[in-house]
Amino acid sequence: MPVFEYTALDAKGKNTSGIIDADGIQAARQKLRSSGKFPVTIREAQEAQAKKDSRRSFSFGDWFSRVKPSHVAMTTRQLATLIGAGFPLVSALDALLPQTPSYALKRTLARVKDLVVEGNSFAHALSQFPGIFPPIYINMVRAGESSGTLEIVLERLAEITEKQQALSNRIQASLAYPVFMLFFGVVVLFILLTYIVPTITSIFTDMKQVLPTPTRVLIALSSFFRDYWWMILVLAAAGALAVRQFHRTPKGLRWFDSTLLKLPGFGTLARKLAVARFSRTLGSLLENGVTLLVALDIVRNIVGNVLIADTVSQASGEVSKGKSLWLALSEGRVFPTLSIQMIQVGEQSGELEKMLYKIADVFENEVETTILRLTSYLEPVMILVMGCAVGFIVLSICLPIFEMNQLIR
Repeated sequence: MPVFEYTALDAKGKNTSGIIDADGIQAARQKLRSSGKFPVTIREAQEAQAKKDSRRSFSFGDWFSRVKPSHVAMTTRQLATLIGAGFPLVSALDALLPQTPSYALKRTLARVKDLVVEGNSFAHALSQFPGIFPPIYINMVRAGESSGTLEIVLERLAEITEKQQALSNRIQASLAYPVFMLFFGVVVLFILLTYIVPTITSIFTDMKQVLPTPTRVLIALSSFFRDYWWMILVLAAAGALAVRQFHRTPKGLRWFDSTLLKLPGFGTLARKLAVARFSRTLGSLLENGVTLLVALDIVRNIVGNVLIADTVSQASGEVSKGKSLWLALSEGRVFPTLSIQMIQVGEQSGELEKMLYKIADVFENEVETTILRLTSYLEPVMILVMGCAVGFIVLSICLPIFEMNQLIR
């Protein structure tokens, strides 16, 4: 069934817009009028998008129209509630469309509903939009459909997405202030070196006297930044582009991931985050009826590190031969010892899913605590660095003045 974009007037005469699915434009008009809306313009969504694309090759609106994970989590929880209340899948999707906050997600759900109406499974319909619904989402929905526990699976998916988003938001909030201070400090130093310092030091250069070493260094730095600041920006942009292109290659991705795990401090954080993601996802898959081998194959694609993904892939092969999971993972020497021991206890006690959840909780809490502690150290360090830089500038300017006072005396 086609999807149409419309603009209309409501009963109070206010403009409203949205999307609607109907067999044709006339059916869409009748559907809008029956809901109390008076259509002004109606056109098919694909046609409207094609017109937009013909007008422009790039739009910042396309960047901001991406579906946020928080919107997917909220919609997933609402869908689970409706299905748990006895709504058929198509009716639940139809009820969600007016409540969906994201316009892009609303269009996607309308197309998913059409695919389900045509006779496709819900998981197959979701798989047509991999940019919005990741493999773990699709595979868990497929497992829920086959086992008849779709509403439970959707609740688990909402919890996974919400917890990952909450952890990401807390980390970003912890780093926001240091990043702002760094940016502001760099801007202040740049203005001092390129505009203020040259004005003051021009007095000293006109005197044609031997200047102190710190003053000469400051004048050289100021002249370099004033004359070649554009070159610094070009080199920085070229370096960032080269690093990005190298990171996209398999060799570059492996090098970056291996280097990240070897970094002191940050490597431990990255390892714990990846293991927490692995544990929570694997626990959810196993709890919802997915077999261990299939679950390992799914989790391998979402850990976010090539080395850890290779370890999971090798462990999957060993588990298929009859080896226990904890022993297979320990051979890779990538997973922390604590996680291996907890997985061993979970397998021996028959409560692997619960133990995987505990691993995720432990490592997520450790990561958050460590980042909060590091940011608390980072703030005074940045203030100290900024103070030293400003102090060097002040000292370099004051030294010639002190020498001139001595000559006058």
